[in-house]
Amino acid sequence: MQYLHLGKSGLEVSALGLGTNSFGSRADEATSIKIIDYAIGHGINFIDTANIYSQNESERIIGKALHGRREGVILTTKAGLQAGNGPLEKGSSRIHLIRELENSLKRLQTDYLDLYQIHTFDPHTPLEETLRTLEDMVRSGKVRYIGASNYAAWELMKALGISEQLRFERYISIQLSYSLADRGIEHEMVPLCLDQGIGIIPYFPLAGGILSGKYQSSEKVPVGSRADKNPDFKKRLDEDRLTLGREVSRLAYELNVTPSALSLAWLMHRPAVSTIIAGATSVEQIKDNISSATLSLDTNTKHFLDEISNKFKYGEPFATYRLE
Repeated sequence: MQYLHLGKSGLEVSALGLGTNSFGSRADEATSIKIIDYAIGHGINFIDTANIYSQNESERIIGKALHGRREGVILTTKAGLQAGNGPLEKGSSRIHLIRELENSLKRLQTDYLDLYQIHTFDPHTPLEETLRTLEDMVRSGKVRYIGASNYAAWELMKALGISEQLRFERYISIQLSYSLADRGIEHEMVPLCLDQGIGIIPYFPLAGGILSGKYQSSEKVPVGSRADKNPDFKKRLDEDRLTLGREVSRLAYELNVTPSALSLAWLMHRPAVSTIIAGATSVEQIKDNISSATLSLDTNTKHFLDEISNKFKYGEPFATYRLE
């Protein structure tokens, strides 16, 4: 496994990380723990979760799985999206973030987080309040580094400017949807991150399974898949992306690799990408994902993938999560 610095920080993370939003829902507890065991045993040190994944079950399962071996893992969670029905159960206010941090620490059975991420930009809370709260968390020792997620480029740059002006801890990373099927961040966000030393952490790196060859049409979806469990996900199975998935699968067959490994390897070579959040609902999936870390792509292969995915630099993003 290759390890990279997360942005220009001193934090070294595995080139492939483990996404866990399926733990406790599409993957039961026993399967989730097996996936974590396999991932750690094969060099993955970056485990990403959030306070709302599977109604808190993801954090609880991770805490149980990491008992006795917490120190060897870069553990990160997020807060800011809707966590309940009350007026104080969302956003990036001081009261919400402090409450959610304490709840996450309990579920994860740890007294600190390596990276604490704001799940989305909060237009109703001053950035100064959010960043001062994060500064206090770092000073308390409960958080080591801070990151953002689902920010627009201007929102991230504003946050960095405030941190510099007030001498607060600054974000070292940004988590965004990024894949062959979703390249819109290359216009503004990637240049910003290269200039400011921010590490990009892609989520949906396989476009929810489209780039794994899982979906051949929007009508017939595999039982147990994301599109099967979540009908709203079918909206993302448009013909352009399904065609891209088929083209990636054809190239992968010619190269004698899996479509997932090929898609992840392409993403690992993109500028500013530090680690990739790849989820799994079985040990077989995590094995496949890990194979991408040792897959070398020649210039022709990278150029071909760039060309067939070029149209996905434009239009609506594959996914983004914002507050109402």
